[in-house]
Amino acid sequence: MRILIVEDDLRIAEDVKDAVEAAGFVADIVHDGEEAWFVGGTEPYDAVILDLGLPGIDGLTILKRWRSEGHGFPVLILTARSAWQERVDGIDAGADDYLVKPFQIQELVARLRAIVRRASGHASTTIEVGPLAVDTRMMSVSVNEKPISLSPLEYRLVAYLAHNQDRVITQTELSEHLYAYDGEKDSNAVEVLIGRVRRKLGEGLIETKRGFGYLISAPAA
Repeated sequence: MRILIVEDDLRIAEDVKDAVEAAGFVADIVHDGEEAWFVGGTEPYDAVILDLGLPGIDGLTILKRWRSEGHGFPVLILTARSAWQERVDGIDAGADDYLVKPFQIQELVARLRAIVRRASGHASTTIEVGPLAVDTRMMSVSVNEKPISLSPLEYRLVAYLAHNQDRVITQTELSEHLYAYDGEKDSNAVEVLIGRVRRKLGEGLIETKRGFGYLISAPAA
């Protein structure tokens, strides 16, 4: 799952990046409003953490532009402004949640997980697809209640497919959501990764729709 962090305070941005990546996400950082608007509008993100007080274009204006352009990714707003009207304005502009600085990093991560889950239609912290269970809080995966040891990249793959269960995901989409902006985006790397994860999960859980992509789906009742 790929996250965009929009924050002009370099220390806060790096602290947030470290925390969300430790929580199983991959993150990109931008520090000003102009770049945030462009990158958020052209790259596929699963969620955005957006500071309101930005140089160039303020965060509220960016959010309104994204929503008017049809970008529906969930947005968690960060701000030093604690007035209730600022919170209302952010939610009305299309934000999914709101966190006032200073904040506890654990709360930010929990809120991020929640808006990502809700965006894909999951209420529980554990996503179950047939015998597969993905605990998004503990970043753990099990099959038939047997724990499976996965690398961070392997976990991101399984988590992304589970969040998008019953939908065929192309190699291109997988590479765009598994790697950072400057990371490797190679279809052969995705194929190798899929093969490695299949060997760990067992055959049959990740289906191949030849010519289209990959799919995790619950077995028919």
